Amino acid sequence: MLRHQKNTRILLAATATIIPAAIGLGIDAQQWAILILTIGSVWVTEFINAAIEAAVNVSISEIHPMAKVAKDVAAAAVLITVIVAIFIGLLILGPPLLDWLKSIAPLS
Repeated sequence: MLRHQKNTRILLAATATIIPAAIGLGIDAQQWAILILTIGSVWVTEFINAAIEAAVNVSISEIHPMAKVAKDVAAAAVLITVIVAIFIGLLILGPPLLDWLKSIAPLS
């Protein structure tokens, strides 16, 4: 996946950014559980999307409207999962990040 799918490399970069940020911000065990489930759901959805696209590509040789629907729906599932993950990430990491920013640059 990392070799052939650009979006997976982007996902890896995002994961590699979020996990150290969460460690640095000191989130609690419950927040870690939610964050891990959220990250995992994005990865799983991306893998399912890639599998659907590959299966559609090998199953038909000509362009078919239903093949486009299958690919579009799979891609939309990834998009929805990513949007939800962003909101969850903001809810979990936003408050401690704001607190940290205030501590290094207090408002006058």
